[in-house]
Amino acid sequence: MNKTLTMDNTLALNKTSSLKKPTLVVALGGNALLRRGEPLEAAVQRRNIAIAAKTLAALSQEWRIVLVHGNGPQVGLLALQNSACTQVAPYPLDVLGAESQGMIGYMLIQELKNCLPDREISALLTQVEVDPHDPAFQDPTKFIGPVYNADQAAELIKLKGWEMKADGKYLRRVVASPLPLHIIEGAAISTLVAHDHLVICSGGGGIPVVRSDAGMTGIEAVIDKDMSAALLARQIKADALLILTDADAVYLNWETPQQKALRHTTPQTLSTMHFDAGSMGPKIRASCDFVTATGGIVGIGSLEEGVAIMRGDKGTLITPSSQTQH
Repeated sequence: MNKTLTMDNTLALNKTSSLKKPTLVVALGGNALLRRGEPLEAAVQRRNIAIAAKTLAALSQEWRIVLVHGNGPQVGLLALQNSACTQVAPYPLDVLGAESQGMIGYMLIQELKNCLPDREISALLTQVEVDPHDPAFQDPTKFIGPVYNADQAAELIKLKGWEMKADGKYLRRVVASPLPLHIIEGAAISTLVAHDHLVICSGGGGIPVVRSDAGMTGIEAVIDKDMSAALLARQIKADALLILTDADAVYLNWETPQQKALRHTTPQTLSTMHFDAGSMGPKIRASCDFVTATGGIVGIGSLEEGVAIMRGDKGTLITPSSQTQH
């Protein structure tokens, strides 16, 4: 179990060059790479990744970075392109998830190298074990792909049999999102971090696999990347977790006149509040699990403010107890 890492001793660690940098797992949302309403094009994604790389490069001055990225828009696009080819059977979601890890990992490596030419940066194809009997397979909640209006969604439901749910004022395809149980390549990730690599891994929450007497096989699902990042942070004994999203903080009463940003809070306080299962809910659950299990800290906020979030100046900071709040 990690030593409790408060805001004060985080800053002390970061500013003391003679000490080994603490390890930070960063969860970068797929919507931060392809933002809501933007065309799902490579040039757009590369432009957004260049912005992300600058934030990650700045964070790497104070932390050893392990990066987990989302793939919701990207894997949904791959599924659309995949289903358009009628000459072969569609590839399953686990294979498309692996494709998205390669695509996004390639772009991230390139842009990070442009910002950090002297750093070793590695992208690792990562499998994550799930339970084939997870109830999530009976109630799909994970959004993938672009947004649709009602007519477009109805046509896709008819043609492809996809399940759709409301995502704000639009509709999006939803798929099963089982809980991650174990990062298969966890030891390899720890080894790379120990050798001072900036590691990109568990992309899209990881490639979902299940165990059987025959060994490991893929399964149709997309794992929530925040839950996977929190599991990875525990597994490699990271000091902190940072969830970068398209919201600048965690809000109460979101999109109402009473909305209010939570700046410093605790798992105990958050346990009394409700957050939507399709958006902030998994982030809060992942954050509370990590803080409770390790005594580390979690930051949540917008991509551009990553450094300020971890310093407690922006976004939301979740700490083990009220004694660490400022």
